[in-house]
Amino acid sequence: MPSPADPLTFTHGPTWRNSMALAPMTNRQSHADGRLSDDEIDWLTARAEGQFGLVMTAAAFVAPAGHVWQGQLGVASADHMPGLRRLADALRAAGACSAVQLHHGGRRAEREITGRAAQCPWDDPDHDAVAMTVEDIEATVADFVAAAVRAEQAGFDGVELHGAHGYLLGQFMDTTRNHRDDAYGGSLDNRYRIVQQVLEGVRGATGESFQLGLRLSPEGFGIPLSDGREYARRALDSGLLDYLELSLWDVFMKPRRGGEGLLIDHFVDLPRGSARLGVAGRVLSTADAQWCLDKGADFVSVGRGAIVHHDFAARAVADASFGARPLPVSADVLRQERLGPAFIDYLRETFPDVIAG
Repeated sequence: MPSPADPLTFTHGPTWRNSMALAPMTNRQSHADGRLSDDEIDWLTARAEGQFGLVMTAAAFVAPAGHVWQGQLGVASADHMPGLRRLADALRAAGACSAVQLHHGGRRAEREITGRAAQCPWDDPDHDAVAMTVEDIEATVADFVAAAVRAEQAGFDGVELHGAHGYLLGQFMDTTRNHRDDAYGGSLDNRYRIVQQVLEGVRGATGESFQLGLRLSPEGFGIPLSDGREYARRALDSGLLDYLELSLWDVFMKPRRGGEGLLIDHFVDLPRGSARLGVAGRVLSTADAQWCLDKGADFVSVGRGAIVHHDFAARAVADASFGARPLPVSADVLRQERLGPAFIDYLRETFPDVIAG
């Protein structure tokens, strides 16, 4: 029987010490230009010290045009490299494998940050977004690849492409709105093309010991379940991935728009080749993690549980009855768990059920 304590091996890169990953979580602790802050390094290092097998950064913009929110991490230029090197060194010293999540906001980028209209697969005046040309798309593929190379040079063990939650890569996969009449829209093959090109580019530009992951939303954001399953199947079958992470919001949820069983059931049966499959969404106890593994996942990604326990992974590995402290918690608890002021303020504004008072 699989266990959260089990080490996890991959075709490329190091073995994770267990099957628990820190989910990539927006925390708004970076400097305005995307450089890492001491608070963000401390937040992530604490989770490595707390025995997570993989510690992943928040979504990091790969180009200035993809910068979405204030306090977002960047991996877009040489200016970002000193902080990234510090973080990679700290995570390795604490025994965790490390990854940068590569991100472009697409139509969700903000003009007040980027100084320009947002880039998008289609014209979207309501979001101050303009359709990308083929040359724009090719340049963006190159931006993702260059960012992965920077992450490798900084000392990270790998990267994850952010293809979930309706950001740029997910916008191309949007069945309902991406009706481009060129090679990047219309058919499912065309909608997936940019993802395939970025995967191929990153794999070709980085070393044999560098891990490559992809995060997808299995449904929603304009993607029906049938297309989400096909995107996942193609990614797992590509021979390019070390892991696919599915952002389920709640691992116990049913499909939103019909479909039998639970959402997870529509993916754990897919052939994986040499890739691993992970799931994320309200994993708040050892029992939750074990349930996911018993369902057929290879690893679990933990978000809220890791906010309220920097050592969630260590506790879950050691105690089959462990469960995260209930929400809401006080700001003092979050400070003790090594969240900085900017992260606490973000949670208070965005997730009022997390913080008491």
